[in-house]
Amino acid sequence: MIDYGIDAYTPAEMAARVEKAGIVKGNLDFLSMFTLSVLAGAFIAFGAVLYTYVIHDSSLSMGLTKLIGGVVFCLGLILVIVAGAELFTGNNLIVMACVSRKITIQRLLRNWIIVFCGNFAGSLFVMWLVSQSGQWTSSGAAVGVKALMIANGKVNLTFVEALSRGILCNILVCLAVWLCFSCRSVTDKVLAIIFPITAFVALGFEHSVANMYFVPAGLLLKQNPQVLSAAERILGQAPELSRLTVCGFLARNLLPVTIGNIIGGGLLVGIIYWFVYLRRAAAEPVRKLMTKGPPTITPDKTVVEAVEEMKRHSVGSILVGESDDKAVGIVSEADIVRKVLAAGAKPDTVKVGEIMSSPLISVDVKTPIYSIYNTMTEHRIRHLVITDQGQKVGFVSVKDLLRGPTS
Repeated sequence: MIDYGIDAYTPAEMAARVEKAGIVKGNLDFLSMFTLSVLAGAFIAFGAVLYTYVIHDSSLSMGLTKLIGGVVFCLGLILVIVAGAELFTGNNLIVMACVSRKITIQRLLRNWIIVFCGNFAGSLFVMWLVSQSGQWTSSGAAVGVKALMIANGKVNLTFVEALSRGILCNILVCLAVWLCFSCRSVTDKVLAIIFPITAFVALGFEHSVANMYFVPAGLLLKQNPQVLSAAERILGQAPELSRLTVCGFLARNLLPVTIGNIIGGGLLVGIIYWFVYLRRAAAEPVRKLMTKGPPTITPDKTVVEAVEEMKRHSVGSILVGESDDKAVGIVSEADIVRKVLAAGAKPDTVKVGEIMSSPLISVDVKTPIYSIYNTMTEHRIRHLVITDQGQKVGFVSVKDLLRGPTS
């Protein structure tokens, strides 16, 4: 159902939307996931390219320079959110769906690994294009010198500094993504992104995907005699680049920053909001989706009588049996359409016992959603009876599950 409201979504609604998005992301096929992650890496790299170019010759104070750089860097996440792409740092919020047992830990890790690698590929591709464009030699190679110094500064952080800056960065990045789930328009999303992203850039925090562009760019520029000569001229001395190596990038920057990003986004944003808004529903994930107190009809009743009973209870399925505890099958709207109407039979003469689906299979109310999906697939059924301490409390259909998580 389309929501035509104009007010921003409430935090509880945002949590449900993030969880639902996590389910979708966790179940994307490999090719779609990887392609979208390459795009995200390229988008963030575009933001990094623009950031470098805008600030390379700034004569403003350091604070104002970084503030302006932060504003233009927002281009990257705006493209990711509005155009659509899979970004590792933002996808740390998928932990909400995982903790709610809507996707498995394997699905979570699969997403993170594929997206991380795709982001890396996209960033490197844009870096290569920029290197071929001659942009780094602009302004007497001052652009290249700035890119080189940015990369060198990142690999000279200590492990703890890089880790801490990674945590702080992804708190802000995931809050920006979180705020976007309150939005109903592109304008809303852009405004929601600008302030948190500007803050993390201006404050010098560390973003793993941005660094997939920044540091490899520095590694390439380290081999460029024109840029090295310009760096010596601008700085007054040859820069110390001994730590700007592939090993320095991976061990001293990318590893701690990635760990920090996961802690900041996954734990300090995702888990906290899950705890506040979703933990109660997560204990019994199917309770809000199921049809409660299932009506029952005896096998000798006609389809017409079954339809009347379903209308009276406003449900799309009905149990078949002498009582709830002695139900032997279930009849749904789909059964009536396929087995009665499509077959040209008369609903007032066909007995529900003739068209019911059986045997009934039940699962506990605390069963994770993905296990319910698996059970339905394994048994090729569209309904499951839900029990609580051995007593039937409702049933759930494929249609119910497709409605997704509720707030």
